[in-house]
Amino acid sequence: MTSDAPLPAARLFDLLGAEYERSYRDLPEQRAALEWLSARLPAGAQVLDVGSGTGVPTARTLSDNGFRVVGIDVSPVMIDAAKRQVPCATFHQADVREYSIEPSSLAAVCAFFPLLQMTRADIDASLARMASWLRPGGYLIFATVPADLEQVDIVFMGHPAVVSSYATPDLLDRLRSAGLEVLEARETTFTPDLEGATPEPHVFVYCRRPA
Repeated sequence: MTSDAPLPAARLFDLLGAEYERSYRDLPEQRAALEWLSARLPAGAQVLDVGSGTGVPTARTLSDNGFRVVGIDVSPVMIDAAKRQVPCATFHQADVREYSIEPSSLAAVCAFFPLLQMTRADIDASLARMASWLRPGGYLIFATVPADLEQVDIVFMGHPAVVSSYATPDLLDRLRSAGLEVLEARETTFTPDLEGATPEPHVFVYCRRPA
C-alpha cells in the first residue's frame, strides 16, 4: 500500500489492472446472468457494459453472442486492456454519472459492481440514468456487495478506498424508484482468487423497464 489516503475508483483500478480480472474472473453468478440476458435479447441488440473493466467476461461474452457492445470505465488502464482483449466491442473512458446516451435507446445495461465507490446519492442518480437509457422492455442486470454502508473506509486488494452500498431490500426499493421492475434478486457469496481472501456477499438483480 503506497498511501493511507483513499483512492478514487480510476486510480484504484489503474493499479489493480489485470490482477482484478484474475481474482474475479470466475464469478458463476455473473456468467449465469450473462446467459440469462443473452437468451432474451434479439440478435444484434445494443448493450452497454458499465464498469467494463478489462472487457472479460462481460463484453467478450456478449460480443461473442452477437450483440453490439459498448463498454465504459473510469480507468484508462482497464479501457486499454479491454480494447486489446475484446476488439469487436467499443470502449470509452467515461463515468456513468457523466456519460451521455440517447434515452430509451438500449436493449440492455450490465452493471457489475461499478457503483461501490460512490455516495448513495450518486448511486441513486446512476441507477436512474441507466434505467432511462433502456428502451421499454429493456433489461438492467445490476450487481453489488449488499451492505448498509455510507462512505465507509475499507482496504480492497491492498489499497484504501471509500465505499457505499445498500442492504438488499433497500437496493431493490431504489431500483423500483428508478422506474424498474425487479424480476429476480440472487444473493450469493464468492471468494476471490487472492491469498487470505474470505467469502464476499454478492447480489445480482435482474430488472426490466416496463413496456
